[in-house]
Amino acid sequence: MINDPIADMLTRIRNAFMVRQKQVVIPGSKVKIALARILKEEGFIKDFEVTKDVPQPQLRIVLKYDRDRKSVITGLLRVSKPGRRVYVKRSEIPWVLSGLGVAVLSTPQGIMTGQKARRLGLGGEVLCYIW
Repeated sequence: MINDPIADMLTRIRNAFMVRQKQVVIPGSKVKIALARILKEEGFIKDFEVTKDVPQPQLRIVLKYDRDRKSVITGLLRVSKPGRRVYVKRSEIPWVLSGLGVAVLSTPQGIMTGQKARRLGLGGEVLCYIW
């Protein structure tokens, strides 16, 4: 049983990049799909799709590499964990690598990037950093 599904997703993506796989398959959930949507919008992955498997849908993520076959994602860091939740106000939303990376937040209006939350004036739980 997995206690932290978001950390499991980030670890599977990190491991797939390390062995240069084309895609990775992860058990799906609403939070993971929202996180994959952000990864695609920010250009960290090529695409993703949700399969309608029973009893649980699967999330298939197509990974993105540059010309030299190096991964586009250089780092993934889980911030808020089940044992230690990290919440920030709208004025305390962190910048990841001075704006080169992305902070992913869970806000009352859904999961979004730190930049979007800052623009909307929302705070929330910091899920992870991606750069």
